[in-house]
Amino acid sequence: GFYLVPLLRKLKFGQTILDIGPSWHKNKQGTPTMGGIMFIISICASGAIILLINTVMKNPLKIDTQMHIKLWAGIIMALAFGLIGFADDYIKVVKKRNLGLTIPQKSIAQIVVCAAYLAALYFAMGKAPYMYVPFVGQVKLGIWFWILGVCVLYGAINAVNFTDGIDGLCASVTVTCAAGFVVIAIMRSVFGMGILASALMGGCAGFLVYNHHPAKVFMGDTGSMFLGGMVVALAYIIDCPLLL
Repeated sequence: GFYLVPLLRKLKFGQTILDIGPSWHKNKQGTPTMGGIMFIISICASGAIILLINTVMKNPLKIDTQMHIKLWAGIIMALAFGLIGFADDYIKVVKKRNLGLTIPQKSIAQIVVCAAYLAALYFAMGKAPYMYVPFVGQVKLGIWFWILGVCVLYGAINAVNFTDGIDGLCASVTVTCAAGFVVIAIMRSVFGMGILASALMGGCAGFLVYNHHPAKVFMGDTGSMFLGGMVVALAYIIDCPLLL
């Protein structure tokens, strides 16, 4: 952040504020955006390094093959959504308007990523998709795995994206969410999810140093879509998208 924020200012990657917003938002015009890059790098790097160390040390965390697929698929999925957000932010910055990708363009790209991620989970589950329901156990989903999955993914990604609008809001909410997943990981001894949840919590907390009011940088769609992907990944790692 110490290096990225001045660089974004130098590149003039400033946010254009919507005309329909309140008048006091106008003084935020030109605040650097795409700041989500800083926590994307930190979350992915820290999570990946620990997973690789675990592999080199002959798996002391006892992460099985299915869990490994879910963890890496989740990281890749979140990065893919972050890339869609980056394209959206880049268009906003270059065109100097707060429109970016059109709704159909963004939706099609998101659904493609949703389908690819669900396909990875489908094969990780041995082509017999299921969902964990609290107090009931594992419930086979069949075709509903795909229907529910697209709805959950598309809904959650855009919900996190919409949450990003006020200084510190999206990052602080996601810290709280990640902390909840850390507790769940400890209670259920799902250490793979605990690694990603802890990385997510730390990345967002670090970002708040630069994003609390008055914000020195915005995460942009680059950051908010990535965060949405991470939250969904954590829910699917424990086979419980119902949490969302």
